[in-house]
Amino acid sequence: MCPLILVSYLRGQIHHYDHQYEHILVVSWIPVGAVSSFYLNHYLGLGPVISAAAIGTLGSFIPEINKGSDYLKQVPAVMYCGGFIGMSSTRVAPDIFFILAASFFTAVLILVSKSLFSGVGGKLGTLAFTGVVITSFIYYLISYYV
Repeated sequence: MCPLILVSYLRGQIHHYDHQYEHILVVSWIPVGAVSSFYLNHYLGLGPVISAAAIGTLGSFIPEINKGSDYLKQVPAVMYCGGFIGMSSTRVAPDIFFILAASFFTAVLILVSKSLFSGVGGKLGTLAFTGVVITSFIYYLISYYV
């Protein structure tokens, strides 16, 4: 398996030398997906998987509002990324402020990583996980030193 990973790393089209950045209005949909998924997960009791799937499904219909809009075509992916943040347990994400902070950090990561790992699966979930970890670390530092 290791030779296959090495070959795909060396031959794959994951290396880009021109950097593209996501637009700030596109990543503003991350908190929408995160808060919606968190609400469905914890307040309506649908569970994390069904909640994120529902947000992803609803987000997929947004481009149908205006089929010619390039902006609306980019919304489902970032909204689904927010849905991954909303999957967090209440032990990790105790309240809506944590979800909003994790959404902010994930939005920053998506803004700067548009052209990185293009075509590699799991990018949205990894970025959402990283945003939650950064927020957890900051919450830990605040609670430890304050």
